[in-house]
Amino acid sequence: MQEQRGVVREIAWREVFPWLNLVRALRLAMQARMLLVAASAVLATIFGWWLVALLFEGADERPLADWTRAYQSCPWLDASGPEDVSPTPLRAPDGLDTADNWLTAPPHLGRYPSDPLLGPWHQLSAPARQLFDLTLTYRGLAFLLLCLLWAAAVWALFGGALTRMAAVQLAREENIGLKPAVRYAAGKWRSYLAAPLFPLLGVLLCVLPMLVVGLLMRADAGLLVAGILWPLMLLGGLLMAILLLGLLFGWPLMAATISAEGTDSFDALGRAYSYVYHRPLHYLFYAAVAVLLGSLAWLLVIYSAEAVIYLPQWAASWGSGNERIAGLRAGVGPGAPEGVGEWGAALIEFWAGCVRVVALGFAYSYFWTASTAIYFLLRRDDDGTEMDEVHVEGGEAYALPPLATDPAGVSVVDPAEANAEQEIQKEEG
Repeated sequence: MQEQRGVVREIAWREVFPWLNLVRALRLAMQARMLLVAASAVLATIFGWWLVALLFEGADERPLADWTRAYQSCPWLDASGPEDVSPTPLRAPDGLDTADNWLTAPPHLGRYPSDPLLGPWHQLSAPARQLFDLTLTYRGLAFLLLCLLWAAAVWALFGGALTRMAAVQLAREENIGLKPAVRYAAGKWRSYLAAPLFPLLGVLLCVLPMLVVGLLMRADAGLLVAGILWPLMLLGGLLMAILLLGLLFGWPLMAATISAEGTDSFDALGRAYSYVYHRPLHYLFYAAVAVLLGSLAWLLVIYSAEAVIYLPQWAASWGSGNERIAGLRAGVGPGAPEGVGEWGAALIEFWAGCVRVVALGFAYSYFWTASTAIYFLLRRDDDGTEMDEVHVEGGEAYALPPLATDPAGVSVVDPAEANAEQEIQKEEG
């Protein structure tokens, strides 16, 4: 019998290596509408934190003093921060230097993050992390809660829209218009908002009885009672640790769950905690791949944005002179502007800030698209759900065109209906 040999014509690489979907997330993050939504959300978050910082201006306790100093002026105008006047094209990132900085330093949303995955995660979660600073006062607690609620409200809408667009494109390889995505996020805004806040509410319920024990500890006799009850306090600490660790690593997955499944905040909580605790190594691997891919693209974005800002200054310096450009950058010196020249310098800095905001938009766009791709991968590993399954609502812009029958009896797309459907999609998108 003649042996039959099969020839491999094509390899489905995404089936063999499903993490390659993270490459698609990187490509999606560069779309203009994704950048627009992400940049708008960054500006809204910064503006809200700036207003909150103005309300608490003059406070000298931590972390209020650091926050109000960081947001005493609208920082998006200079992505390097107010203290950096270096003429180098690449500005210093908002890095994770030490454990103390990780917990207490204010997030400089106007600065370039260290990378487009961990950086936005670090910046957006900063108000929640700083709630557990031992030096926090009641005034600082109120300040951080306002910042946390504002960020949660802003990203419940914009993050929901970003993850919805990413979910549909990753699963169905079809575009969804910006307006349908925003409508979807607005319709489920309460679910997006409540999902990451519920674990904090659970922590609060654990804190209340511990607060009573803390009041007893003011007296020596009460300290003895606290020592006897301390095992129960440790059990409460274990429960809080479980809630907080799941929230710390799972909150980006909650928005992706609602966008992909069309469910509510309780399902988002259950899935996020399940994937974090059931598949921690998978999650770590996917996050490491996303950081590697995103960091390479992020370097390109940063250098490109700063080159766009720097090159016009270099070209103009041949006419204005080096001293003039140096004075514009530093604000002091022989070339520093005066009078109406200060308005011109402010406009130049404004347009430079616009370029940097677009660059920042890529970081946050990639954060949410990569989080959505990681959600699909974890869902596949934990639940066995295929990557192309996503919730579809009636009337959304990516529905299939209507079919008709030609004279030969073959089903084809009705040209008139297809053209009308395209016009509707253009209006909605």
